[in-house]
Amino acid sequence: MEAFLVATGVVALAEMGDKTQLLALLLAARFRKPWPIVLGILVATIVNHALAGAVGNYITRWLGPEVLRWILGGSFIAMAVWMLIPDKLDDDDAPGVSKFGVFGTTVIAFFLAEMGDKTQIATVMLAARFTQDYAWVVAGTTLGMMLANAPVVWLGDKIVQRVPIKLVHGISAAIFLVLGIIMIIGW
Repeated sequence: MEAFLVATGVVALAEMGDKTQLLALLLAARFRKPWPIVLGILVATIVNHALAGAVGNYITRWLGPEVLRWILGGSFIAMAVWMLIPDKLDDDDAPGVSKFGVFGTTVIAFFLAEMGDKTQIATVMLAARFTQDYAWVVAGTTLGMMLANAPVVWLGDKIVQRVPIKLVHGISAAIFLVLGIIMIIGW
């Protein structure tokens, strides 16, 4: 259960102000059909994070525990620094008109935007950290993504304007830093 709770909290915080959250806002403004967008985000996240979790699990088996401890510790600390760099949605990331409809466009756009994103990398690291709890990590990271993105789809700009993104990123960075230090000292 620890893996689920940590994964949910870390990803929900990391997703605030993230590129994929901005994409969710853009999709909501463009299509104005929240249910297919939310379901598309869910499907894309499950597939993306299941693959990321599998990579994390594989890495754990490939590396020894001592090497893994240092890599994960350093990765969590690097993620803390990365959290302090604001994301923006580039023009080429914006979804165009698609023959796949709202749901299909959302699945494809969200899956691609999540590739190499903070939350995907966090999923790899969490799956490597909690090797016995792969399913809980994927469930937790998926729930964290949904907690951060579904309200944006339904409430849009109202929520983004009221949430102090810098504070959320600072809290996220502190959590990643603490996780990194805990990994390195072997606590």
